[in-house]
Amino acid sequence: MIVRDAKREDVPAIVAMLAGDALGRARERFEDPLPQPYWDAFAAIEADPNNRLLIAEVNGAVAACLQLTFIPGLSRLGAGRAQIESVRVASAHRGAGLGRKLIESAIAEARRHGSQIVQLTTDKTRADARRFYEGLGFVASHDGMKLNLG
Repeated sequence: MIVRDAKREDVPAIVAMLAGDALGRARERFEDPLPQPYWDAFAAIEADPNNRLLIAEVNGAVAACLQLTFIPGLSRLGAGRAQIESVRVASAHRGAGLGRKLIESAIAEARRHGSQIVQLTTDKTRADARRFYEGLGFVASHDGMKLNLG
């Protein structure tokens, strides 16, 4: 397994993973050609030094992904945060430890960046994901809230 920054040619495989479960099918559009907003989002992520789109590659194929965003902050004596989002592992690779290795790589990147907190959200319907994150040391210390503007 190789962890690396995503390239433009990885975007279809990433969107396929995002759309690969019941929640994703309800909110993503994996079609050929991909809708332009995916390409625009990738370009914005790629251009922003505080954003990384990381993938785990196995035998030359995208097998897992996540987005890592660095957020400067004033609270907690100016503690920087790293936000992990959009974590997915391709169905053929689940249970092989790729997700754990990818999250551990993201945490290592957060440390290198000087972040003092790593945070993430997971949908309340994803009980397995919650257990996975707790196994990595994450604590459900806060309730997240979202306001959909779309």
